[in-house]
Amino acid sequence: MAVYGRLVVPGRFQPPHYGHISTIKYALEHAEEAIVAIGSAQESFTFKNPLTAGERIVLLRKALKSELGSDYDRIYIVPVVDIQMHKLWVQHLKALLPPFEGVVSGNELVLILFEDAGLAALRPPMYKPEICNGTLIRKLALNGKAWWECVPESIREDLETIGFASRIKRIARGNLEASGD
Repeated sequence: MAVYGRLVVPGRFQPPHYGHISTIKYALEHAEEAIVAIGSAQESFTFKNPLTAGERIVLLRKALKSELGSDYDRIYIVPVVDIQMHKLWVQHLKALLPPFEGVVSGNELVLILFEDAGLAALRPPMYKPEICNGTLIRKLALNGKAWWECVPESIREDLETIGFASRIKRIARGNLEASGD
């Protein structure tokens, strides 16, 4: 039985992976609905944020429909632009998102900010954090190594169509040339 009406699951989803899916499933175990807040929505075509907000929404929708089945109807996906002010971030989310009672996150700062705002802050069990994290996936793609192990099969072809790995390589190459290295 859900304890909360609605919980926020923030992330950059660069790219969406099984760690994200696991966290969203955890949120749905504790709430009637989950709001997936796609952070850094204004960022794209950088190594840290290679995908656009629109690409992330499409990929995440497809992955969640495949992984959650009918529970997908309990999800909202909302892009959120960064404000670069931690103390005001939860208020920023309150202004943009449907009403919520707390957050599900493995990020300590996010948990602190929600607790400070008097909201619930749930830490989910991490799903294979040593291999299922966006930074590692992007580094593997950059180095031409197998990066798709933690990416849902339902979106692998879409990532190939977008040119995820080649985009990361071109971005990294461009950064090296710009720095003179």
